[in-house]
Amino acid sequence: VQLVESGGGLVQPGGSLRLSCVASGPTFGRYAVGWFRQAPGKEREFVAVVSLSGGSTDYADSVKGRFIVFRNNAKNTVYLQMSSLKPEDTAVYYCAAGGVSRLVSAYDYWGQGTQLTVSS
Repeated sequence: VQLVESGGGLVQPGGSLRLSCVASGPTFGRYAVGWFRQAPGKEREFVAVVSLSGGSTDYADSVKGRFIVFRNNAKNTVYLQMSSLKPEDTAVYYCAAGGVSRLVSAYDYWGQGTQLTVSS
């Protein structure tokens, strides 16, 4: 499975943005997909995950109520809809395919990342 993220950019505080993660390969539907982020000088951290069917999701406390993760298996795409963005959301965002987990080690496939900068 190969993953490609897109949709990052510069957004003002309070703004919204949607990230996309497009997967190649026929087995995409066999994997949960997680979103992680990594800010400069910090470890990669869990953001959200969506199950194989899309029926189950989990969020980090820092984004709960502001971010929504969902997927369209027919399009091999997972989305991260972000709203009420804060400067502390600034990071490189990665999608990853693997198990339903908050742990980096549970994911076998990773995208290259897309930069989100929240600043006025």
